[in-house]
Amino acid sequence: MAACASFAKLSSLSSPWISNNSFSSRTGSSSLLATRRVSLPIRATSYSDELVKTAKTIASPGRGILAIDESNATCGKRLASIGLDNTEVNRQAYRQLLLTTPGLGEYISGSILFEETLYQSTTDGKKFVDCLREQNIVPGIKVDKGLVPLPGSNNESWCQGLDGLASRSAEYYKQGARFAKWRTVVSIPCGPSALAVKEAAWGLARYAAISQDNGLVPIVEPEILLDGDHPIERTLEVAEKVWSEVFFYLAQNNVIFEGILLKPSMVTPGAEHKEKASPETIAKYTLTMLRRRVPPAVPGIMFLSGGQSEVEATLNLNAMNQSPNPWHVSFSYARALQNTVLKTWQGCPENVEAAQKSLLVRAKANSLAQLGRYSAEGESEEAKKGMFVKGYTY
Repeated sequence: MAACASFAKLSSLSSPWISNNSFSSRTGSSSLLATRRVSLPIRATSYSDELVKTAKTIASPGRGILAIDESNATCGKRLASIGLDNTEVNRQAYRQLLLTTPGLGEYISGSILFEETLYQSTTDGKKFVDCLREQNIVPGIKVDKGLVPLPGSNNESWCQGLDGLASRSAEYYKQGARFAKWRTVVSIPCGPSALAVKEAAWGLARYAAISQDNGLVPIVEPEILLDGDHPIERTLEVAEKVWSEVFFYLAQNNVIFEGILLKPSMVTPGAEHKEKASPETIAKYTLTMLRRRVPPAVPGIMFLSGGQSEVEATLNLNAMNQSPNPWHVSFSYARALQNTVLKTWQGCPENVEAAQKSLLVRAKANSLAQLGRYSAEGESEEAKKGMFVKGYTY
């Protein structure tokens, strides 16, 4: 199927190769056609069935992903906001609070971890991956190595991390990870340039193929940043371009579409645009983009929150689930699940239980949104505060 999708991008109108080179040609005066055979590779790895099963488990009704894959530096910023030093002990304590929350598996199907967390245990010696498995939550791992400047572009970036990815992925699988995440970004105020879009799409496709070869379901995430004052129509235009490139290169790399998950940005106006869009408008534009660009073979669309407030992210997700979709439309939130938790905890052991309850509140709200049953009635003012940061990196 992937190869067919790749082949479909070529057409006799757009490709000089096909227009000048027929797959069938006459030889001499013979009326017989000499058929040129085209070899179309079929993707099959020893993990194919497992990849599909893992993706379907994560894309299960009423559940989504808890993203706690912040780098140590970014986690340090979160801890600093409540007056804690950025030490491994403090990072472990915070992530233990999250991953040992009783009842979390009712609303959360997967959790993306940073490498440090994947190999850590609780203070009682239980591996974090085992804590997740006990609640039927699939452990995942961030595998990219971050953004760096892209030479020749309009002040844009590219994502590094392909070197050594195969061996790292094999080790992550042994440690218990069953899906992976790679984030790259596209900036609308920077163009975006054709070079940046192609680099983002190709890097995601290579990562996805390598992940599948090593038993990890790849989350494909080309984040279109909220930065800018552009209208929602411009975001739609760019999103359609980016996702068409992404799926073209995924197909070229023979990635199994049934064994991937997507982590797109919602289609919204730029954060500095003079008019805010309603959840219904955001849902309309986002679903339009997805229906035009994403094959129904993909099991799950796990949206990032991208600096929206906790309530905004939930309302927008709920609006997208008011009618049936070809895919499981859900969430893969970091700040939109953690913001209130962190402020409730404040680094105090006596606040752990209250912080865990606040996590369940947010997880349940987004579970209801995935089912199209969420109401913002009774939400706190804290949950309504926006979290957009211009030029956000992590």
